[in-house]
Amino acid sequence: MDDEQRGGVARRRVLSLMTMAVPAAVLTTGVAQPAEAARGSGGPVPFTPGRAMAGSFLRLRGRTLTESLALRRKQLGREQRIVHRYYPWSGYAPVSEPQVPSDAVLMVSWDGTFHKRITSGKADRNIALMANRLAGMQRPIMLRWGWEMNGNWFDWDGVHNGKKPAGYIKSWQRMHRIFRDEGASNVAWVWAPNWNSGPNVAWNRFQHYYPGDSYVDWVGVSGYNFSKESPRTLFSPIVAAYGKRKPIVLAETAAIGHGRNTKAPWIRKLSAYVEATPSIGAVVWFDTDNQKGTSRNFRPDSDAEALAAYRKMVRKTRFSG
Repeated sequence: MDDEQRGGVARRRVLSLMTMAVPAAVLTTGVAQPAEAARGSGGPVPFTPGRAMAGSFLRLRGRTLTESLALRRKQLGREQRIVHRYYPWSGYAPVSEPQVPSDAVLMVSWDGTFHKRITSGKADRNIALMANRLAGMQRPIMLRWGWEMNGNWFDWDGVHNGKKPAGYIKSWQRMHRIFRDEGASNVAWVWAPNWNSGPNVAWNRFQHYYPGDSYVDWVGVSGYNFSKESPRTLFSPIVAAYGKRKPIVLAETAAIGHGRNTKAPWIRKLSAYVEATPSIGAVVWFDTDNQKGTSRNFRPDSDAEALAAYRKMVRKTRFSG
């Protein structure tokens, strides 16, 4: 599977989010206060309060992943602590990730499928294969399966499964059990809704999809400033709901430019928000300029001021996880 195929799921989802108009005012009821951090958690990818891992999904036009990692190393003066990859539901189960440095945490966003295919047992062999392949890598892996389930753009979301979030929970728990039985003890499970729900109705709230504390190691969230939302608006609801119980990973985020020199101020706000929120244990940038169908540039180095702000952020002690 090449980088073009691997980035496909990311492109589809980001393009869907860019066209979804859900007013922020109806999705949050107030400004949540940062939650205290859960301690001694994170599963196979341990979490230390006050220390966040900084990483990215890297897909830069005209560069391989190895070349992209080298560019960011030169620009930032540090390594990517997390390297994020996308896997399709079936037809691709790698035995290794040779371009991902051995000392980095591999974060895998693995597609899902319709709930009944999993809960019926028809997908058990596919799930066991992936469990075996990830276990065989013998490295810490954050597995973000079936992300943004509270949206309306994926086969595994509630909209495409009869408006019944319970099917998602049963699917997650079945997969978790299969991974356990296959010995994939190096895999940390990342449950990661979108920051807002589409549609924004009671049955589709993110809380209805939560598999339970015993089945989740990290809680993730996707959030971009497509409509100029602040980091606090994007992430505080998830932090308030789960930050005292689980470490939080900002699994997909990036600053979108809204005119000249608008990325840097948002990056500085993100840095301040993470510093004030000890339950955040990882920040993973959606770092690409290669999204088909859009001129959006998610890279943090699209202008000098943005790169300087990003470099300053990720070199702080807070981001030394």
